[in-house]
Amino acid sequence: MAPTYELLLAARIVTGIFGGVIGSVSFAIITDLFALEVRGRVMGFVQIAFAASQVLGLPIGLLLANRFEWHAPFWMIVIFGVVLGVVILVYMKPVTRHLAAAKKNQNAYMHLYSNLSNKLYIRAYLSTILLATGGFMLMPFGSAFSTNNLGLTMEQLPILYLVTGIFGIALGPLIGKLADKMGKFKLFAIGSVVSIAMVGIYTRMGITPLWICIVLNVILFAGINARMISASALTSAIPSMPDRGAFMSINSSIQQISGGIASFIAGLIVIQSPGGNLQRYDILGYVVIGSMIIATAMIYWLDNFVNLKLAREKSSK
Repeated sequence: MAPTYELLLAARIVTGIFGGVIGSVSFAIITDLFALEVRGRVMGFVQIAFAASQVLGLPIGLLLANRFEWHAPFWMIVIFGVVLGVVILVYMKPVTRHLAAAKKNQNAYMHLYSNLSNKLYIRAYLSTILLATGGFMLMPFGSAFSTNNLGLTMEQLPILYLVTGIFGIALGPLIGKLADKMGKFKLFAIGSVVSIAMVGIYTRMGITPLWICIVLNVILFAGINARMISASALTSAIPSMPDRGAFMSINSSIQQISGGIASFIAGLIVIQSPGGNLQRYDILGYVVIGSMIIATAMIYWLDNFVNLKLAREKSSK
């Protein structure tokens, strides 16, 4: 309903504040309800939602805006939000098990400080920063690189995103099951190797047929999804029960902030020639590859901690 830019911006800020809380609380609920042994496949199904939003969000939003007016996509979100809110209210049972373990009479700010100063949690936050850096450095330039460097047309871009998104939806549950079956870190390492290889190839490409671009994008995002699903499942096992909500909220915030910083740094590296081609994209690829290698080492450390934690819990029973 915003009639001016200023009110639209204010509304988006409020939306971001509450949307961020919903996202982090959702992951905290998943951690409470599902054991680590099956959490990979749950995260895989959650990843379907992100893939579906990428495939359906942009074309549906443009269709509604062109058919009606620019407020229409926002009204669609409002309608879906109301319907889903009612479904959650009616069918979802309260998740309260963690309240019994909560620290009594602890100030919210002190609770926040204890989470931010926990050395173990800090390592997990650093892993999140490195994970977000890779994706957010490449994504802002995806369309420009595809049209200017790879030679795709604007009509071919929706096809590229659609096919990549469909494969993301199909592969999400499979990747999640593999994470549970073969181990979170092993799948993360495999996804990192695939992603590193694809980033090295993709960022150095010139004019390329559409079908090759689709194949490389599908493989690249399969590797990225393997990293994100396994890392999300592994990271969710780090915090103790009383800290899960705060930990997930901080982790989500750090992911968004580091993504913004990564996009800014990427903008300093990549330049656009007068002809439109993106230059130094290969250098950006090397930076992303470096962050992936360091992130793999961090996730390896977290995996060792989680395995030790599970062993202690089994021995105490």
